[in-house]
Amino acid sequence: MNRFDYHQAFSRNIGWVTREEQETLRHKRVAIGGLGGVGGSHLIVLSRLGIGAFNIADLDDFDLPNFNRQYGASMATWGRPKAEVMEGVIRDINPELDIRRFPQGISLENLDDFLDGVDIYVDSLDIFALDIRRAVFARCYEKGIPTITAAPMGMGTAFLVFMPGGMSFEEYFCLDGYSFEDQIIKFVIGVSPSVQQRKYLVDRSSVNFLQKKVPSTAMGIEIAAGVACTNVLKLLLGRGEVVTAPRGLHFDAYRNRLIRTWRPFGNRHPLQRFMFWYVKRLLAQVK
Repeated sequence: MNRFDYHQAFSRNIGWVTREEQETLRHKRVAIGGLGGVGGSHLIVLSRLGIGAFNIADLDDFDLPNFNRQYGASMATWGRPKAEVMEGVIRDINPELDIRRFPQGISLENLDDFLDGVDIYVDSLDIFALDIRRAVFARCYEKGIPTITAAPMGMGTAFLVFMPGGMSFEEYFCLDGYSFEDQIIKFVIGVSPSVQQRKYLVDRSSVNFLQKKVPSTAMGIEIAAGVACTNVLKLLLGRGEVVTAPRGLHFDAYRNRLIRTWRPFGNRHPLQRFMFWYVKRLLAQVK
């Protein structure tokens, strides 16, 4: 019978990390909210990096529309809880994992338990779950937990990192006083100020925020996971430059472009005000 050995299982990481750093990663705990789209890929990448402990949350089951992008979605898992499936997948990668599973998702009632002992939070909640996302980011800021959101945008990703003591999620996105649809627009343009993915959107009717409908690709998911997890590594090991809000990056593989963004004052920045008007106008034309 094959026996698991942590050092052998993650030995090919050595070279990009030292043996001492690998041991550090082994004793870190990462919280991931949402295990469907990009969250499932975050979880897989970080498990293969050798992270030793996770707090994971998702309240949904896998369904057919998930098949185009979600790591755990298949005929074998159709109808099964995402959190349960993904826990099984990563336990097969590392049987020694310490996993705390939250099958009812993240709520105000369990938020402190979800963040207990966490070294970093990786955001992968549904784009439309703004209320609980805001609560998670606010609590992380209070507890001094770094947060990362890497959103799959078309065939690329845009990401932001919020550090304790730096610009907060609320200061950056400025969502108060807006309708649900407008908050979604402000979230999208906040994560992706360049909105460069709009250049190759061939069917605008595929975007309907009121119906909670947006298109996606597996490529965007996997690029997002690579970018987010690289920054998790840098933060956990304390080495390498980390771009933090109000600065961000947007790499688009379809357009072969990397855009560095800087939005002091976040969505209150004049460029963001214009982009909000522009995107809202495009969506109104579709309606």
